[in-house]
This record gives sequence, C-alpha cells and structure tokens, in this order.
Amino acid sequence: MLSVLGLSWPVIISFNLLFLLGTLFDLLFSPKRKQIHAVRNIQEEMERGIRYQVKIQFHNESDHSYRFQLIDGIPQTFQKRFPIKGMVEKGSSTTVTYETFAPVRGKYHLETIYVRYSSLLGLWEKQTFIQQQDEVKVIPDLTDTKRYLENAQKFLLYEGTKIRKQKSGAGEFSRIRNYVVGDDPRKINWRQTAKLQEVMANEFEPEHGKYITILIDCGRMMGAELKKGNRLEKALEASLTVAAAALKNDDYVSVLAFSKDVKVYVPPAKGMDQLQKILQAVYDLEVDSIESNFSAVLNYLQSIQKKRSLMLMFSDVHTFLHEESTLLYLKRLRQRHLFLMIGVEDQELLTTTRLNSKTVQSAMIKSIAQQQVQYKKREKVKWEAQGLIMIEAKEDRLASEAVSRYIHIMNQGLL
Repeated sequence: MLSVLGLSWPVIISFNLLFLLGTLFDLLFSPKRKQIHAVRNIQEEMERGIRYQVKIQFHNESDHSYRFQLIDGIPQTFQKRFPIKGMVEKGSSTTVTYETFAPVRGKYHLETIYVRYSSLLGLWEKQTFIQQQDEVKVIPDLTDTKRYLENAQKFLLYEGTKIRKQKSGAGEFSRIRNYVVGDDPRKINWRQTAKLQEVMANEFEPEHGKYITILIDCGRMMGAELKKGNRLEKALEASLTVAAAALKNDDYVSVLAFSKDVKVYVPPAKGMDQLQKILQAVYDLEVDSIESNFSAVLNYLQSIQKKRSLMLMFSDVHTFLHEESTLLYLKRLRQRHLFLMIGVEDQELLTTTRLNSKTVQSAMIKSIAQQQVQYKKREKVKWEAQGLIMIEAKEDRLASEAVSRYIHIMNQGLL
C-alpha cells in the first residue's frame, strides 16, 4: 500500500520494522511456557466401540489471559476431532472435554499434549507440549455381559430365547417351601407336610461347582469381518458373557485361547474375581495369520483338564469340519467331557443361496454356495452322531445363544 503512494523503499522497510516491533509489545502480554499446565483425565479401561469422555484441565499461573488450540497425542486408531479451542482467564483454570472411542483392542500409551496459544491481540502464537504418561487398556465390549448380570431372564427374552425349565427333580436340593398351584406333585415333601399339617414341597436348583472350559479360536478364519468387528471380537464378547453366567452360578470357569499353539490359559476358579482375571488375560488377543491346530490343543486340554467339564469352543464351524484328524481326539474327550461348539453363521453364504439366477455365472455361484451348505449339514450330522454338538448363530445373538445353551445343559443335568 505504501509503494502505491510512491514512497521510497527505505521508508517502506522502516514502516514494516516499526510494525514488527509494535507486535513485540503484544508478545509481552502472553504467558510463558512454564506458566501453562495441563492435566489429562482418561479412563484406564475403555470398552471397544464405546464412546468415552476425556477431560483436560488447564491451569494458567500468569497474569495474562490466552486462547489456545489443543491436540491430544492419543493413538491414531482412536476416533477424535482436533484441534479443540478454548480460553483460560488469568490466574484461573478451565476444563475442556472431547469424546473418543477405540475400535481396536489392546494396550496403548499416551504421552504428549500439544498446545498452541496466542497473545492478547492474537498477533503472536506460541507452541508447546506437555508430557503426561497414561496407559489405556481397550477391552472387549461388555454390554451383553452387563445386561446378563443385571437381569438374566430379561437378557435372554430380549434376544428371543428363554431360560429353559429345569428337569423335574434334577439338580441340588435348595429348600422346602409351601406347595403352590402348578408345582409338580412329585416334589411334595410328605414328612414335612405331616409335621406342619400343610402341604410342603422340595425346591431344586441347578447343580453348582461344575467345571466350564471356554475355548477361543484365534486362527486365520476368525479374522473374517462382520458388520461390527470380526469373528474373534464376537467370540470374546460371548465368552465373557458365558463366563459371567457360569461364575454367577458358582461354577468353575477356565479359558484357553489358541491358534497354532496355546496363547492364553486361565486355570479354573470360581467367584466373580475370576471374571476380571479372564478379562485381563484375553483383552488383547489378536487373530493369527495361520490355521488353528485343533488336534494339538485338544490333546493339551485332555492332559490338563482331568475333571468332567463342559467344553465350549468358539470357532469357525466350516473350517473345523475339514479337520478329520481332530475327530479321534474329540472321541476321547467325549468319554469324559461334554463338548459344544458355537460359531457365527456365514450370512454371505446364506444370502448367495437365495439369489435369483438370471445368468449362467450367477447360477454357478448359487449352486456352489448351496453345495457348501449341504456339505456342512452332512458333516454336522456325522459329528453330532458321535455326541459332538455343533451350532451356529447370528453375530448379534451369539452371546445369548451360548448362554442359553449353557443354562439348558445345567438345568437338564447333562453335565
């Protein structure tokens, strides 16, 4: 603008220098880096896919107010929106909050908070960073587990199933109570009826102290993507729900995760403290890029689990059916233990079997899909003839189906 007026270059340069010197006066009204403090407050454990609030508290020890922009050094896999803007008055504190969620399980370390703050007139900005060490564990989604612990019957009814009636006279004796309409007459306790001169009945409950072994497959096929997460994610969530149900029923629960070799083994124990031990042992499990060695794992399990137990395996049924060598080990296990395998339905395969065949190519694809479905049905019948139960459930109902099967087995006294 000055050059348009025809002023000389020395004059123009002098005006610019005076302007820059004037901005230095504004710089005097900005805090020093040592006078800015920030403290991050974040959950030590975060469930996968659940939103959490992170709070960062700023302390201003200077005599000047300032505006700031914030970028928190959280892992790249965390979902976030930065920068966050705010203002801190002189000699005061303020708190900013943002939401984030983690789609990938594991242990993460947070270290740095990056801050850029401006002077009074905003002509200068300074940048600094604040070191704070935080450790965050991203654990599986425990929504189903919490819902079951709050109300087991409501949880199963919501998922379209119900707790089965107990086999008459089965289970452990619980107490003697008054006979009510609808009770089985075979439950009447005639001795107490004669003594109290009113009809009394025995009440039974499922047996406690049984052994439940949960097997979690971490092989290559468990990495298949679903609508939310992959098969391993759903298997972990269902496993924790079953473990909570069994521990609540005062049973002994152990967990074994495997792929080619055993990755995690939690010895059997009872009590709700065992659920926390299981969670800390399996929360960071990952899918391996190799096929699972079912024979070696079942052989290992046979050597460590001597007492009769319910072995509940979460795996891919289709892959398991091709493992002919495992049938021999399962026959041995069946002599002492009760085996149940649960997998996630292949929705894409089922959808392909219902396609309208308008071209030769689509007809071939449909026929191959139907062939795979028929093969799976034949193999399941062959394995179930050996006493090995195999079921598949939709991904959003895997936990409820697993818990329902467990309750059915306990109530029927099959273990």
